[in-house]
Amino acid sequence: MSEQRPPLPPFTYETAIQKVRAAEDGWNSCNPERVSLAYTLDSRWRNRSEFPCGRAEIVQFLTRKWQKELDYRLIKELWAFGGNRIGVRFAYEWHNDKGEWFRSYGNENWEFDENGLMAVRHASINDLPILESERKFHWDRSKPRPSDHPGLSDLGL
Repeated sequence: MSEQRPPLPPFTYETAIQKVRAAEDGWNSCNPERVSLAYTLDSRWRNRSEFPCGRAEIVQFLTRKWQKELDYRLIKELWAFGGNRIGVRFAYEWHNDKGEWFRSYGNENWEFDENGLMAVRHASINDLPILESERKFHWDRSKPRPSDHPGLSDLGL
């Protein structure tokens, strides 16, 4: 039996929201192996100027990412959906090993297989240096973003 990652396509508004929140929670874990399980074995990515292909390369990519992007906190928001595709916008805050803070903004286009695993991910991302006092994402990193924490639209992002 093939792996399944509900909810499965075709997506409704409610199931697309569930998929987006599950992805946010996974990425906020900063656990490359856990995150990789949401993708097909041969998943293809475009992330900035890198093109990981398959779970092993995704794990390597995410391991490097979270060694550089410290105190990472991410919020994703549904932008559009249809059939087996979802579009999201996101922002995340992080700092480097010098203590310089950034807010990274982006959009992702996702395509899922029939088992709800992401087969294709295209991400476009820009980084904005911010002061630590300008941070907007505050929650205990050991837990998912609380349901009462403002989302991107609520924060004016």
